[in-house]
Amino acid sequence: MSERTPASAPASAPASTPASTPAVLRDTRWQGHWIGPRDTRPEQGQIVLGTAGERAGFGRFLFRTTFDLDTVPESLPARITADSRYTVHLNGHEAGRGPIRSQPRRLTYDDLQLAPLAVPGENTLVVTVTYYGHANSFWMPAAANPTLGGDAVLVFEADLGDRMLVSDESWQVLDTGAWQLPGSMSGLDGVPVECLDARRLPADWRTGAPDADWRPAHIVPTSHVGSLARSQPPTDPYGPLLPRPIGPLGGDVVTPVRVSVAPPAEAAGHPHPVARVRAHLAGLTDWDLRDTAFPLVLEPGGAGQARHVMLDMGRVVCGLVRLELSAAPGTQIDLIYRELPYPPGVPEPGTAPNTGARYIARGTDDRFEAFEVNGFRYLHALIDADGPVRVEYVEVREHLYPRAGNAYFRSSDPELDALYAAGVRTVALNSHDAFTDCPTREQRAWVGDGVVHQMVHLTTSTDWRLARRYLELGNSPRPDGMLPMSVVGEIEASGGVSIPDWALHWLHGLHTFHRYSPDRAFVAELAPTARRILAWYVPYLNEDGVLADVPEWNLVDWSSVLVDGASSLLTALWARGLGEYAEISAALGNHGDAAWAEGLWERARAGYETFWDERRGTYVDHVVEGVPRPETSQAAGSAAIVSGLAPADRWDRIIDRVMDPTRLVTRSWIGGADGGYDERKMADQVRGIQRVDWDAEEEVVRAQPFFGYVVHDAAALAGRTADLVREMRGWSVFLKDGYDTFGECWGWGSPVHGWSATPTRDLVTRVLGVTPGEAGFARVRVAPAYGVLERAEGAVPTPAGLLTVSFDTAAVEVDSPLPYTLVLPDGRECSYEPGHVRVPLA
Repeated sequence: MSERTPASAPASAPASTPASTPAVLRDTRWQGHWIGPRDTRPEQGQIVLGTAGERAGFGRFLFRTTFDLDTVPESLPARITADSRYTVHLNGHEAGRGPIRSQPRRLTYDDLQLAPLAVPGENTLVVTVTYYGHANSFWMPAAANPTLGGDAVLVFEADLGDRMLVSDESWQVLDTGAWQLPGSMSGLDGVPVECLDARRLPADWRTGAPDADWRPAHIVPTSHVGSLARSQPPTDPYGPLLPRPIGPLGGDVVTPVRVSVAPPAEAAGHPHPVARVRAHLAGLTDWDLRDTAFPLVLEPGGAGQARHVMLDMGRVVCGLVRLELSAAPGTQIDLIYRELPYPPGVPEPGTAPNTGARYIARGTDDRFEAFEVNGFRYLHALIDADGPVRVEYVEVREHLYPRAGNAYFRSSDPELDALYAAGVRTVALNSHDAFTDCPTREQRAWVGDGVVHQMVHLTTSTDWRLARRYLELGNSPRPDGMLPMSVVGEIEASGGVSIPDWALHWLHGLHTFHRYSPDRAFVAELAPTARRILAWYVPYLNEDGVLADVPEWNLVDWSSVLVDGASSLLTALWARGLGEYAEISAALGNHGDAAWAEGLWERARAGYETFWDERRGTYVDHVVEGVPRPETSQAAGSAAIVSGLAPADRWDRIIDRVMDPTRLVTRSWIGGADGGYDERKMADQVRGIQRVDWDAEEEVVRAQPFFGYVVHDAAALAGRTADLVREMRGWSVFLKDGYDTFGECWGWGSPVHGWSATPTRDLVTRVLGVTPGEAGFARVRVAPAYGVLERAEGAVPTPAGLLTVSFDTAAVEVDSPLPYTLVLPDGRECSYEPGHVRVPLA
């Protein structure tokens, strides 16, 4: 079996720009040229005035160059980027992959260190560049000019000490046609499904494939009026090329905990690998799986028959699938990646996710490593072969953003300890080059979802760069000021319908960052976008000063909340944003904007009384044509508290109502009881039908896990930490059957969804009680939940390092790198300078 590179190899991924990078590799003007596989220069005399260029379809190309070294220096720094994605191999070993997702005009580059992989003498550099052609869940195409932005290109430069190595016409390119993308399927098409016919790919492609049909690469200049045919960045449509703002991705190499094989059976036929495996599994009511182990030795079946292999990774993992096999040329392996076990003999609904791959063996040196990152727990493989097949291994090289530092939470309650760990793992699986909704079916960077990921990062990791990047990436407003519901992908590229309230969660994330980080300049940079989001809502204020008849997709939560007519929910979320923006503006010295936001907030507060139901002690979801409707929800009551629109003397009554377990009902306009999306309900939504199938007068619709963060914030503001902790125990329902992550919704959806990780944040901020006492974390506030637990302790990140806190019935102990205020059980607040204190409680 061939040697495999561990996931933690030092050169396996690019890092952000180190301080030692030579100035030449930090200049906005590059010495390297944009190069591509085709000559795209316009005909002589052609004049272009802002005309969009045509776009090529999918392609994956190899670019190659060589360089000589007398001796290998201590450092060989380089930088690179590409449209759409690249992977670099130096002398056959992976040296980096990227770039991270970004809007095309804010394209980033990566710094590489080539010295660990270089050798004396000749060195061969091979760069694989993928151009997706059509927008997908994590890439959106550039607004192409006639030459740049519509096809695969890369730019590279390295400082070899005595000379520069740059991308230019001396490089070579190879278009093997070995990789293809199958056509789209109905359902959830997110991550590209890659198909590799290794018969068309040289076995030594990573080391340069000297005998292949390499051709000269083409320098790609810009060709619009005023471009002066520049081929070196900065150029349209990519802008200045920005340094990577986050650290490297990586992780463990994970092997299956269970391998099972079924006898040969007649194989279904379909050109799409996912559809083919799915049809095969749905057509058999008994798979007759038998446990085995690697290496697998599979004997062929009869004509038209295939072997079904199922792998269980033991938990959801996310990364690059790798396998090695020995088989006859043309042996085909079709893969489907699954979050949950596939039920034998059951056709999947049209909304099922479509993730998988295909590998066709060349007959020698058959090693497959996916270019696309996929998340799954179960892998189903359908193997077609005319002869015996030996599969040496199948594994996953995780490709995630690592959690840094030694933050932790431990307590006298094992259930709460498990919830903390589950939230950490859930967010880790959704921390890639951006915060994603789920690592399995989509990997989209939803603007609202990431607010929870951000809070978990800020409270469990000492590396806050991805938390900052969440805001930076989301800062991509439409011309009217509203943010896309999901950024850098087909949704933003379409410029279509948004989820307006998702932008209000992004604004909340900006306020959270304002509280946690001393980077005031960054907050000031994004503040104008926050104002435009708030201003977008102003035309929808009715005569009472509350929001009514807001268009687009007002999701709020997957629970069955109602927002038509005058909406208490949208008004409260908007008012929360007004208050947060007023605080940010005042801190930045922008008192005019602070007064503007405060004035709108006061107007909303005056009109908000129309939603109050005195008999039931909470706020209704909405008022239609001047008549309050009876529906109430956890979301509405909680949003009223966190916005400040509900007077403080009502908070206890609201919490009593909306957190009363005897009144709560679980309902969703989208989800089904079978564990997935309910297509009938979704069709009803489009037709304007929402069926209230609960007692709206007496029952309260429970918030789904995402909006749980608002519910818990409301409970904390009301001083009801014990109720909050009782509520978070409900998340334990997800931790069964080997799953160690939080799912998307109560009873349906993805089993690993980052927006559900609120309990982890709560255990830090509400149980340990560690929060910023002042903006920028200039001071810490420590207010432990005495009496809720017998004992708890933990380490919490701050800008100055980890703060540790522990408490039990005898004492509370704090060691802080920052000044802090400690709240004691009787409510007294004691101020301390940085350092350690132990306060007896007995």
